[in-house]
Amino acid sequence: MPVALASASPDPFAALAGFGFGLSLIVAIGAQNAFVLRQGLLRRHVLAVVAVCALSDAALIAAGIGGVGLAISGLPLLMTVVRIGGAVFLVIYGLLAARRALRSATLAPDAGRASVGLAATVATCLALTWLNPHVYLDTIVLLGSVANSHGDSRWLFGAGAAVASVIWFTALGYGARLLRPVFARPVAWRVLDGLIAVIMIAIAISLLVGL
Repeated sequence: MPVALASASPDPFAALAGFGFGLSLIVAIGAQNAFVLRQGLLRRHVLAVVAVCALSDAALIAAGIGGVGLAISGLPLLMTVVRIGGAVFLVIYGLLAARRALRSATLAPDAGRASVGLAATVATCLALTWLNPHVYLDTIVLLGSVANSHGDSRWLFGAGAAVASVIWFTALGYGARLLRPVFARPVAWRVLDGLIAVIMIAIAISLLVGL
């Protein structure tokens, strides 16, 4: 009598688990979220920024599930170079935010200054995403490891995490406009840019301390 080989079927709840886990990783205040929030408040290139963040997360999640995390963990020199490059970029961006906070003429979003173009905005968003080692550790290494623990359901887990990224960045970018009445006052922009400067420089210091 032939014996049927048992195969583990994908768990549909893995997608929910991935959604929750992915959301827990990206909701924390960080360089990427601060940038998306500011672009949302300014209503400048929001769709492009949201798309870059969401697609980047999806690519990193897929790489983690595909096993890239193991390769990265075996290349400490590469991570060191990324840490230093990311720290330098974050310090520069943080100092620019601090200058905006200190110069009253540039506090309001429509204070007569030229808006940053689409290419420059996308480039900044890509740099904040791909030059931040925390992104690799969170998505490729940590999320990838947890996803692979789900066996045949690992890609469902990853899909759930990717959907969480899309929903979060869309809500952050387009929901920021609800705060526009608050940011009608220049002092609110001073506070926001001051917080962004602190966040960027604090992350840069954490990157360098971790070397």
